[in-house]
Amino acid sequence: MSDAIEDIRQMGGIYVGHSTNAEAGTGCTVVVCPDGAVGGVDVRGGAPATRETDLLRPEETVGCVHAVALSGGSAFGLAASCGVAEELERRGIGLDVGVSRVPIVTGACVFDLACGDPGVRPTAEDGAAAVADAFGSRAKPLPRGNVGAGTGCTVGKLSGIERAMKGGLGMGCASTGDLSCCAVAAVNACGDVVDPDTGRPIAGMRDPSGTALSSTTALLLEREATMPLARTNTTISCVVTNARLTKAQTTKVAQMSADAYAHAIRPTHTTNDGDTVFVLATGGLDAPVDVIGALATRALELAIADAARQATSAYGYPSANDLKRNG
Repeated sequence: MSDAIEDIRQMGGIYVGHSTNAEAGTGCTVVVCPDGAVGGVDVRGGAPATRETDLLRPEETVGCVHAVALSGGSAFGLAASCGVAEELERRGIGLDVGVSRVPIVTGACVFDLACGDPGVRPTAEDGAAAVADAFGSRAKPLPRGNVGAGTGCTVGKLSGIERAMKGGLGMGCASTGDLSCCAVAAVNACGDVVDPDTGRPIAGMRDPSGTALSSTTALLLEREATMPLARTNTTISCVVTNARLTKAQTTKVAQMSADAYAHAIRPTHTTNDGDTVFVLATGGLDAPVDVIGALATRALELAIADAARQATSAYGYPSANDLKRNG
């Protein structure tokens, strides 16, 4: 039995880096697999901002992915993916098409324009910087919280941003024997983040006093919500497994992994969220798809909870740690 993996960068051939603009309240995170990985995706939110998700459908002919870009900036942030592709090309990484190499880069964005400066969004230069960070920095553990795509994330926004809290970027890993799954997630949910094991709230909508948590789901069921910021919420994530999977199997694992959102975010997959899960299979081990899916779900649950716990107070939004201290 192998030692349990504790950092996504312990997965063979996987590099993860951030570009963070703390002043503007935005950033991007990239997961790079230079040798290519089999990719799958599941999009369940009603308002996604994504790149190359059609390419990941099982019937499409391209069979590998070189990077997943998670970015802030709403739809504007898709520009970061272009920078990721350009930097990978400069490094000789991509699909050999004879006359050049074309990096296959997929990704998604969160809406973080309500944090910091709404006029500043991740650019192609930021995407390239995240790739450079992935290859140049091996600091352990991976920086989380208010970094990369998690820089401007917030949660619990059903009653408006004045009662919201800080979200962030988290990581989670789960192993059984030699089989491992690790996830990174940028949590910018409309709903509340809860502990997936106990159901206890970690961060989300605060009560009118601002000192304790309220239930977003309860408010929604009472029909008292006004949703002042429609389509401004999203949780985006990437799960990496060392299993050997086909595109169809990777897609199924992505579908199973999306259950982690329901386990750790309440409510989730709403019309105002763009929830998306990417899965990369690096192709090392054979294992039943259902086992891989269950392990991937666990890793993503841990990543979502970690995002809320690692976040720090910023841009006027308190963090889970601040609320706990005040309580």
